[in-house]
Amino acid sequence: METERYPTYEAFWPFYVSQHRNPTNRRLHFVGTSLVIAALAAAVLVSLRWLLAAPLAGYGFAWVGHFAFEKNKPATFTYPLWSLRADFRMFRFMLAGRMDGEVGRVAL
Repeated sequence: METERYPTYEAFWPFYVSQHRNPTNRRLHFVGTSLVIAALAAAVLVSLRWLLAAPLAGYGFAWVGHFAFEKNKPATFTYPLWSLRADFRMFRFMLAGRMDGEVGRVAL
């Protein structure tokens, strides 16, 4: 169980990656983050009510990934802001096709 407090986001990142080794978990995060972005766009373009969908989509897919596939506790429970930032970083890495390499590079 992780109990260390990380002094910086960059120190946290390897822990975050280690909690996302399972490819299905990462794919579910990608779907959830994509839906968050879509919900935020819909909130701006259609109705602010779409803001309610953003956390449901993001957390819903991510938590299924953690509990069903990764078999660990989401880092957002302990590090909510750094986890949110890391979710978007992982999303960018996946878009660029670099996340598998990042897992191999930094996962504990």
